[in-house]
Amino acid sequence: MSSAHRFDRGHTDDLMTFLAASPSPYHAVANSAERLEKAGFRQVAETDAWDGQAGGKYVLRGGAVIAWYVPEGAGPATPFRVIGAHTDSPNLRVKPLPDTGAHGWRQVAVELYGGTLLNTWLDRDLGLSGRVTLRDGSHHLVNVDRPLLRVPQLAVHLDRGVNQDGLKLDKQRHMTPIWGLGEVAEGDLIRFVAQEAGLDAGEISGWDLMVHSVEAPAYLGRDRELLAGPRMDNLLSVHAGLAALTAAASTSPTDLTAIPVLAAFDHEENGSQSDTGAEGPLLGNVLERSVFARGGTYEDRARAFAATVCLSSDTGHAVHPNYPERHDPGHHPMPNGGPILKVNVNQRYATDGGGRAVFAAACERAGVPMQHFVSNNAVACGTTIGPITAARHGITTVDIGVAILSMHSARELCGAEDPYLLASALTAFLEG
Repeated sequence: MSSAHRFDRGHTDDLMTFLAASPSPYHAVANSAERLEKAGFRQVAETDAWDGQAGGKYVLRGGAVIAWYVPEGAGPATPFRVIGAHTDSPNLRVKPLPDTGAHGWRQVAVELYGGTLLNTWLDRDLGLSGRVTLRDGSHHLVNVDRPLLRVPQLAVHLDRGVNQDGLKLDKQRHMTPIWGLGEVAEGDLIRFVAQEAGLDAGEISGWDLMVHSVEAPAYLGRDRELLAGPRMDNLLSVHAGLAALTAAASTSPTDLTAIPVLAAFDHEENGSQSDTGAEGPLLGNVLERSVFARGGTYEDRARAFAATVCLSSDTGHAVHPNYPERHDPGHHPMPNGGPILKVNVNQRYATDGGGRAVFAAACERAGVPMQHFVSNNAVACGTTIGPITAARHGITTVDIGVAILSMHSARELCGAEDPYLLASALTAFLEG
């Protein structure tokens, strides 16, 4: 393990607990709310009138959570320091009519959510999680966290060219999980889910269900210097943001010059265009209502937003030892090398020179190293909530994150030190 900077393995242990307990965005939000409550934050409803009192508050909507801490003495034009992240990950999600099957097999019909690596869901023990909605409009979490489903790969004997020609998967025909034997019965899956959740199946009128790998997060490597686990993209950033926000809330009020905020959105993996996504109005509404609740005017809102900075924290690509030609030759982020600053001049990332200075100062204050990521010019660059946040709200936004391998796999890989280093930099950003 590197000794160039301090490392708290307890933070990474806690991340592993958070990952395992958050198989869906709805679970991630519920677990976030529990941690916020323990830190003294209180939930406020969007339908209620808000007050301008100091302290920690949070709003929940579906798979999104926005939390903020108003220090004593904050004025109407006090700016915000925002950590942006997202709760969703690419996976397989249950269709409205889920009961299907063929040739004596019972199966579950699924849609593909986000840009998932299809082959990583093959021959893997899968559970079922998410939420169900009852006739009265209430939501209930569901988590069947045991081997329940499996997407079986075709045996090599029946696909002799697979290792020479490459695996070819049809998204409709080849990704349907099996979960038993027998005749297909309409309503079978939801009756099972209701039984698991202790609910009456007749009361369930809707569901948002998805599959997840039941394999637990684990340290990897000779010296346990790596971390393997699910949904690091992007619960790693959500967890780090929670740690940073609660740490900032414990700071002396006179030391905070801005209002720290965590905005963890849903639906980043499919474009952020929803009422809980970064392109929706949720963050803007929360920030504006906070200004107005403290007696502010539109002029105060404009002044506050003009001085606001957002760190859009998402995972990025570590250099792959087997595919180095896919990376920019001058930019090779490594695990345990510290958080990465992500740059793309075509605005796939929102970072500019001024934003770099903000993040560099936070890393320097935290005493952690910083790396740079830019895509190979011949390889299309991904994007994040960063450009969306900058464009929608007119606030300075910087794209950062942790370098990982196997992004969008059912199981990803990062350096065991990097989650703590990211959280440290985010804390320094909120407090600085």
